[in-house]
Amino acid sequence: MTALRPYLALGLLCLVLYVPGMALVPPLDRDEARYAQASRQMVETGDWVRIYFQDEPRLKKPAGVYWLQAAAVTLLSDAASPKMWPYRLPSLLAALAASLMTFYFGSFLIGREGAFLAAALLGGCLMLVTEAHLAKTDAVLLACVVAAQGALARFYQAARGTTTSPPGWGAALTFWAAQGLGILVKGPIVPFLSALTYITLSLADRDFRWGLRLKPLPGLVFAAAIAAPWFHAISQATKGGFMAQSVGQDLIPKLLGGQESHGGWPGYYLVLALLTFWPASLFLAPALHRAWAERRQAAVRFCLAWIGPLWLVLELTPTKLPHYTLPTYPALALLVGATLTSPEAQGLLKGRIARALCGVWIVLGLALAGGLVWVMGEYGGGVSALGLLAALSAAGVAGLGGWRFFTGQGQSAASVILAGAGLTFVLTFSALMPGLDALWLSRSVQDAVAKAGTSAPVAVAEYHEPSLVFLLGTATKLTDGAGAAAHVLGEPGALAVVGGREDEAFQAAIAQANNRVETLATLEGFNYSRGRATVLRLYRRAKDTP
Repeated sequence: MTALRPYLALGLLCLVLYVPGMALVPPLDRDEARYAQASRQMVETGDWVRIYFQDEPRLKKPAGVYWLQAAAVTLLSDAASPKMWPYRLPSLLAALAASLMTFYFGSFLIGREGAFLAAALLGGCLMLVTEAHLAKTDAVLLACVVAAQGALARFYQAARGTTTSPPGWGAALTFWAAQGLGILVKGPIVPFLSALTYITLSLADRDFRWGLRLKPLPGLVFAAAIAAPWFHAISQATKGGFMAQSVGQDLIPKLLGGQESHGGWPGYYLVLALLTFWPASLFLAPALHRAWAERRQAAVRFCLAWIGPLWLVLELTPTKLPHYTLPTYPALALLVGATLTSPEAQGLLKGRIARALCGVWIVLGLALAGGLVWVMGEYGGGVSALGLLAALSAAGVAGLGGWRFFTGQGQSAASVILAGAGLTFVLTFSALMPGLDALWLSRSVQDAVAKAGTSAPVAVAEYHEPSLVFLLGTATKLTDGAGAAAHVLGEPGALAVVGGREDEAFQAAIAQANNRVETLATLEGFNYSRGRATVLRLYRRAKDTP
């Protein structure tokens, strides 16, 4: 039972952080809503090979996460339901698995005490808590990464003679299964990361032979047996269109330029890590300082090879999104855990760079607190008591965590910031975010349509956000002003949602047909996908018209 206690504690921590808000936060645009809607259509159509958003093929990512979401809906809900939590459940479970596996594999690398601290800080960092709440690929990808890299680390330790329990077929199969599953989730990311790590270590040690212990020939066959059947099926179904679009229109453009305006300068991720790895980012400077000093140790060497090459590639790649560096965070967390449980921890916290970074981290925590208050006032109609508590908790993390850091109390600081940040996350996702009505225009439209009472599909002009399609159903018609008018006039009781820029064309088409419409609701809010204020009107054909 003693051996299970760390896993039970980590599991409880992750559930406390991830479950609140899972069912309360509306679908987010655009990626999450697209994933959820495509998964719903798998259930509706019974086609588990091809991926569609309404009538549009989605040929950018493999089917792995869609399968998981569709399976969760099949088991726990139904495709007609607009509830988001079943679609988010795979991400929650994957984030939990990533934390538990970080502890398991980290125990071999840095010992149980440091690994437990690392797994807790990883599970409670801003990026992973966020991804655990989103029906996307990234939490599931992270679980595959930790399984693959953790198994690879076991073989590296054996080659360096730093383990008393050499890995066998189980670890090898874990590595190759993670490769195959990772390919099904997000293409080449997991194999690319593992290859970078292996090549970097082999070059540094001038020894490539240790990779033979991974049983590469049967392993490659095993990984291919997992991933190849779907790729063959989708290639047949799309006549090669999947590979052409996923590589030619998604992967290569990201490597050549800032796709969809998601660009950034080299060093972008290093600066952003202060936020995305928060609150554990407090310890980045001392952890990296110690890691470089101890880079000849096998465990530290492996973590640096895990982090450095991929991070460099991402910094040099023009397209940048905050979650791209998430696969390196388990290794960062392990370096932090090893530092805080090392004999020299107190001295490392007193370094000038570490203290300077701590000052920046304190300012960031206070800015987060202020940002929460501002968001509530701007988009939630006022500051709620629970929202204010979330902001005060973030400020408390900054103050108390920073003070304990400056006094050299590393592990105590880690406990304090994890508890305080956890309270901030729980209140933010369960109380603050669901109340930001001005941001949830799709939810407001859904409520207005429900009050109007119609079973007919709704036509939408201008506001073509995927979240609205998910909430109103697959049959929702995305059109322009004239098309919305034709829909309203063509079917008794039909409804149309029209944005301000299409309203003139809508009214002109109605007038040209010598008809009138009645306005059932006027909805105002902020379309965060477009970055602009938006006014939507819900129309129905006037009852006194012929």
